[in-house]
Amino acid sequence: DIKITIIDREGVRHEVDAPTDMNMNIMELVRAYELAPEGTIGICGGMAMCASCQCYILNEVPLQEKTPDEEAMLWEAFNVKDNSRLGCQIAITPEIEGLVLELAPE
Repeated sequence: DIKITIIDREGVRHEVDAPTDMNMNIMELVRAYELAPEGTIGICGGMAMCASCQCYILNEVPLQEKTPDEEAMLWEAFNVKDNSRLGCQIAITPEIEGLVLELAPE
């Protein structure tokens, strides 16, 4: 497991353990720890089609490049910043140990 810090939509910091051996992504981690109200994150099921799992990356960790689908969805989303990513597109791997992110507003 690695440690990831997630700041929820209320501004509360949560340091969570994230398994690197279950092929999970950040959106699924937020759901597993119930850090967003039911039905407000991952509405499309992690297909990069809704931006409900948008988050802001607050530190430098080696993330995978954005896919064209993620770029297109962020182009259409609200509250997008330069550090916006879709949580469903960030795989939990040992390389992202120490990631700090904030969930974007609903």
